[in-house]
Amino acid sequence: MPHASRSTALPELTALFGQVQQHFLDVIVPLWQGPGWNADMALPYEALDAAHQPLPAQRYRAMACARQLYLFSSLIGVVDNAEVRAAALFRSLQRHFHDAEHGGWFYSIDAQGKPLDQRKDLYTHAFILFACAHYWDKSRDSLAESTLNAALEIIGRRFATGDGLYEACLERDWLTLQTGPLQNPLMHLAEAFLATLAVREDPQTQKALLELCTAMHKQFVDPQYGVLMEKPLGAVDNWYEPGHQFEWYFLLESSALLRDSKLHRALDRAFAFTEQYGVLESCGAVRAMLDLDGNGRPRDSTQRIWAQAEYLRALTLRADSEAVVLRQLQALQQRFLHAGGWHECRDENGEVSRKDMPSTTPYHLATCYSGLAEYLR
Repeated sequence: MPHASRSTALPELTALFGQVQQHFLDVIVPLWQGPGWNADMALPYEALDAAHQPLPAQRYRAMACARQLYLFSSLIGVVDNAEVRAAALFRSLQRHFHDAEHGGWFYSIDAQGKPLDQRKDLYTHAFILFACAHYWDKSRDSLAESTLNAALEIIGRRFATGDGLYEACLERDWLTLQTGPLQNPLMHLAEAFLATLAVREDPQTQKALLELCTAMHKQFVDPQYGVLMEKPLGAVDNWYEPGHQFEWYFLLESSALLRDSKLHRALDRAFAFTEQYGVLESCGAVRAMLDLDGNGRPRDSTQRIWAQAEYLRALTLRADSEAVVLRQLQALQQRFLHAGGWHECRDENGEVSRKDMPSTTPYHLATCYSGLAEYLR
């Protein structure tokens, strides 16, 4: 069905999305403009409790700062002073987390702003690259592009393993920790490469992205079921996560460069299998983790808001999906959003199991709502 007819075919979906988007702008974003913002550190607190009070600060992560940098970059021109907050977050990323001695960025600092976990992890560096691409696109701050370039250079020089993949984590001075590659950081690296390519011509990054996806297909995709495992094939104690399958699917399906890759074709074929075992038919909840033993036995049946958001976003790229997109948007609103914010997790029985609201979650909601807005355009 062509995009133009969606809003007329499903006015209910358009109206519901309007409500959910307004909730995001009126309830969720202000949490991080006000109580979630530590003005002294110019950083977001890690999480707020149900009463909108910050949880006692034990650490601040560079990844959380980068996700909020993406969030407020995406809101420039939409929310008052978003550009001021984005600029502050960008400066904080450099001031608090950049390692002047060894290069790259620390994982975390303590409550007083001293380096805490000084290891260099790919997940963090991928989000810094992702956030800087979005911030540079909106601000045209030359420092943002130079930070983007520095992140690309350090990822390629320090993390790359020479076969298209990248180490998950290294010591502060870049010595190996023998972690090897892991699915989740690699997915966010692909997302960051795509964000970079969306804002500039970059043949080297395009080559790295294609090589990454080729290697992911070769080393992470189960040949029988087509799902992406969390560890390379053959690793001990492996599993897969429906939320990550849906997240990868969106990245691949939405990219003209990747849409016909082997990795895309595998996840396209595995979509129904992932839905069958990973999504509860009764309520649309997405299970956290599954074993790959033929019957998709759940390893962890926690229902997380980010996985709900990723499933919903992926559905916007499926053919004839209007009814299920509506159903899943209703599920997200009814099960996870509330007048004071959101529920981060529900347990396998549907009971709220985590009442705090992490600063990292609005990134997932923002990307999901962006996908929905595109779908309804």
